[in-house]
Amino acid sequence: MLKLTIPMIFISLLLSAAIFGFFYAWVCSTMWGLDSAEPRVAIAAMQAMNASVRNAVFFPAFFLTPLALAITCGLLYGPQRAPALAFGAAALVYLLGGLILTMAVNVPMNEALALVTIPDDPEAAGEIWRTYSERWQVWNITRTVASGAAFLLAAYGTFLIDRNAL
Repeated sequence: MLKLTIPMIFISLLLSAAIFGFFYAWVCSTMWGLDSAEPRVAIAAMQAMNASVRNAVFFPAFFLTPLALAITCGLLYGPQRAPALAFGAAALVYLLGGLILTMAVNVPMNEALALVTIPDDPEAAGEIWRTYSERWQVWNITRTVASGAAFLLAAYGTFLIDRNAL
């Protein structure tokens, strides 16, 4: 069990930190950069980024984080209840506030933007971009906070582990 527990702790921390960093980068650079660009360029760039994000590099952090956290919770649950509960809470927080939120809100918004034909009129493009960006960013900040909280819960769970009991 120990041979699996320690690697799963590290995998859980790595994946939860990776997805937090991914969402955080959108908050503090990507969207601000797009908001300062000409709206037709911003729409085209966001369409391209959304089309490229579904890839094998993104998959583990986005989809496997709650699974890794839940497995770590299960491995720790018998011998170390408090750390297990922290990892379990991290799994639930990310599952609801990161993965499910993204699939329910951000992905449908991205799919709708993908269908937009970029208008030649800069004002029309500006309205499309502002409407999309403002709402998208609210939900991105929400999932960033949730994924950050999940990482902190996993880190706290790691801190609580009685290394003598491993």
